[in-house]
Amino acid sequence: KRLATAAVAAAACAHRAPVDWSVLAFADRVIAVKSQDDSRSSLAVVDDLLRLRGQGTTDLAGALTAAARQLDRSRAKRRVIILMSDCRATTGADAIPVARGLDELCVIAPTDDADDAADFAKAVGAQLATVDEPTDIPAAFLKVLER
Repeated sequence: KRLATAAVAAAACAHRAPVDWSVLAFADRVIAVKSQDDSRSSLAVVDDLLRLRGQGTTDLAGALTAAARQLDRSRAKRRVIILMSDCRATTGADAIPVARGLDELCVIAPTDDADDAADFAKAVGAQLATVDEPTDIPAAFLKVLER
């Protein structure tokens, strides 16, 4: 269910910014499913996300660092990282200083596992939304992207 939710989120990003977007998947390492300067279709990205399998480790700092590098190549005036995670880092550096250095971070966490994400979002000044189902993504995006 979490990968399906991530796939819906990726499709929503592609819809909002058809050219200027990227999707990273992460565990103990980061994979660019669609890099900022890649012209992959949203359908190919969704297919790749649905093929992923969860792993046991999470390098949150590494993922945020990689996301910042992707955004360095963006032409957007508003540079937002949407982090879909329970924010439970199990490996890598401390993610809080990395997150505090980002232009804008929004966190979307699973409703049934959001405690660490809520603490992380509060510590770094990020907007937070929770989701139960893939169909909750549009409302979550509206909530975290409101200014």
